[in-house]
Amino acid sequence: MSELLLDAQNLVKRYGSVEALRGASFQARAGEVTALIGDNGAGKSTLVKCLSGAEQPTSGKILLDGSEVVLDSPTTARRMGIETVYQDLAVAPELDPAANLFLGREIHRKGILGKLGMLDKKEMKRQAVEEFQRLGVTLQSTDVPIGSLSGGQRQSVAVARSVVWASKVVFMDEPTAALGVVQRERVLDVIKKVRDKGIAVVLISHNMPEVLSVSDRIEVLRLGKRVARFTGADTKLEDLVAAMTGALVQEEAA
Repeated sequence: MSELLLDAQNLVKRYGSVEALRGASFQARAGEVTALIGDNGAGKSTLVKCLSGAEQPTSGKILLDGSEVVLDSPTTARRMGIETVYQDLAVAPELDPAANLFLGREIHRKGILGKLGMLDKKEMKRQAVEEFQRLGVTLQSTDVPIGSLSGGQRQSVAVARSVVWASKVVFMDEPTAALGVVQRERVLDVIKKVRDKGIAVVLISHNMPEVLSVSDRIEVLRLGKRVARFTGADTKLEDLVAAMTGALVQEEAA
């Protein structure tokens, strides 16, 4: 069994009188794609926010590499090796792919020019091209604003940016939403390459055939709590639907 990297135990999140998470647990392992699924209102977004530092749980524990951690901000999570690819991409459309890859982590030129704030664009482009090739990301051009690229290429850059900086876990929130068939397959190929690097990939998706095609494990949330866990290769679509709707509830494992 793969190494357990992320282990959330009995997370509760309250917003006033509303309880978005009611003792939710979740696990992600190194070198695996774990899908997090559930109907609207199941608590998926809240759980991901808690596990990526955007929100803090009201109670419960989060363990990373077996040690309890406090993810009090996205910056803290990134420092611990946790990155997130959001559904809205969060790319800078006027910048080229290399500049997007290094957004917030720019390389400055050496010497006095670097101290004056000048960037080493040549080195950033060299490293970016190398990373894109390693991940199998094919771009029509690395010299044009990312906003002029196709949706699949923009999404691939967003995925690559998180992967380059993540050392442990990458959350991917609906990474193929609104993409065509060819573009979707390209992004799924990148996800598999990320998994093969030994990173724990967490896929949040409403596309059940896609979940079954790429996931090693599947965890189901319903009404703010994990209600079922499956192994991807042994699961049928009707099993997932039954768990999401409440027709199937497994005894939760710790």
